[in-house]
Amino acid sequence: MKQAILALSLILGSCTTAQISQALGEVNKSVTGEKPLTTAEVGQGLKEALINGITKGSDRVSQVDGYFKNPEIKIPFPPDVKKVEDKLRQIGLGNDVDKFIMTLNHGAEEAAKEAKPIFIDAIKQMTIEDAWGILKGEENAATNYLQRTTSTQLKSKFKPVIQTSLDKVGAAKYYSDLVNTYNKIPFVDKVNPDLNEYATDLAMKGLFMQIAKEEKNIRQDPVARTTDLLKRVFSQTK
Repeated sequence: MKQAILALSLILGSCTTAQISQALGEVNKSVTGEKPLTTAEVGQGLKEALINGITKGSDRVSQVDGYFKNPEIKIPFPPDVKKVEDKLRQIGLGNDVDKFIMTLNHGAEEAAKEAKPIFIDAIKQMTIEDAWGILKGEENAATNYLQRTTSTQLKSKFKPVIQTSLDKVGAAKYYSDLVNTYNKIPFVDKVNPDLNEYATDLAMKGLFMQIAKEEKNIRQDPVARTTDLLKRVFSQTK
C-alpha cells in the first residue's frame, strides 16, 4: 500500500480527475479512525517524502568526508591504472597516493552539492506511466527512475563542477604529479587516463546509492517521517 501512495503523489500533475479519485479511493479503503486523506494531502505528502529522501541523500555525500569516510562509496585510485598506484607505493610515495585519494573524494563532495535541483526538477516532470512503473517496482524504484532520467543531465552538470572541485582541493595537481612521476620511471608504459570522467562516474554512483537508502528508509521506518504530513500519510497506509 505504501507503493500505491508513493505512485499517487507522483502522478497528480498528469492524471485525470477520475484516475486520481480511483487511486485515492484504494488508499482510503484501509483508513480507519481518521478523516480520509485528500488528494492534495497525499500528493503533497508523497512528493515531500521523495524530495526529503533526495535532500538527505545528497546532503550526506556533499558534507566533508561524505565520500572519503564512507567505505561504500569512497572513490579509490583509478583501477585502470592500478599499476601506477602499486609502483608509486613501491618507491615510497604511498603518502602522496593517499593524499590524492583524499582530495579526489573531497572533489566529489563539492560536486554533489549541484545534484539536488536536478533531481527535484525530474520529480516535477514525472508522467503517469512513470508513476505506475514506480508503483509496480521495487523499494528503490523511484531512485531507479531518477537515475534513468537524470544521469545524462547530471553528468553534464557534474563534469565541469568535478573538474573545478578537483582543482580547488588540489586533486588534479596531485594526480598530474603522480602520473608524471610514474611516467618518468624507466621502462614503464606511459599512462594519462581521464581523471574527470572517472571521478564523475563514481561520484554519481555513490550519490544514487545514498538516495536509494533514503527512499527505502522513508518507505519503511516511521522515524524517518520528519513532518506531521508525512506521519499522517504513512500512518494510514499500514
